[in-house]
Amino acid sequence: MRIVSTSVLVLLLGGFANAARAADFNALSEVCEARVFESSEGKKLNYRLLKPIVYDPSQKYPLVLLLHGSGESGDDNTAQMMHGVAEFATDDSRRDFPCFVVTPQCPKKKSWWNSKRKPDEPDPGPTEPMQLVIELLDALPREFSIDTRRLYVTGLSMGGYGVWDLIQRFPEKFAAAAPICGGGDPRQAGRLVRIPIWVFHGGADEGNHPQMSREMVAAIRKAGGKPLYTEYPGVPHNSWSTTYKSPLFMTWLFAQSLEK
Repeated sequence: MRIVSTSVLVLLLGGFANAARAADFNALSEVCEARVFESSEGKKLNYRLLKPIVYDPSQKYPLVLLLHGSGESGDDNTAQMMHGVAEFATDDSRRDFPCFVVTPQCPKKKSWWNSKRKPDEPDPGPTEPMQLVIELLDALPREFSIDTRRLYVTGLSMGGYGVWDLIQRFPEKFAAAAPICGGGDPRQAGRLVRIPIWVFHGGADEGNHPQMSREMVAAIRKAGGKPLYTEYPGVPHNSWSTTYKSPLFMTWLFAQSLEK
């Protein structure tokens, strides 16, 4: 009987995992078109675009903006598909919830939000990557038949902070928001009372403590809003896998729409 050492077994399993991850990226790359947005000032933003399986320009489709975490930052226009995109790209999801999914990639050493801004400092405006995202969202409905009453935004970790930053700036733009393991500015809670928000966080998250989500939810409720909050007991930083795999979450998200 041949005995395989633990170290060799770990290497083998790691190789299989890497191969599976590469296969997932290859599959997603086939359905998520690699694109580059260029602003009027010549600044560029890499992004991926998942389109409805059968796109009919005479129909209007919702759009989901998915903001990745800091670990997926870069310039390869691929890493940002690591989390969340696959759940929207399944055959079942694309059949049940036909939509566009936009996944931009934040460059390294930059952020979706002003992480170094102190509470008593004036707002410097969106970061450069977020400003490009805002312009991209304005440009896509001119190219595709997108229902601007059904724009949704979700994101994880750094992307969760980005979700809060975005809806605090544009509370009338989005039909629903789902920030995951992020945090916002409780002082802006009054601006968020009318938007459907479902907040998610791991109860054992030591990197981004769940208190940040709890404070946002409490502040919005105090201001008169009705955000939903799910905290996963014992779950560390990765609270997005369970969230994006939830049929209940998908059903809730796509049921939201701005009033005419």
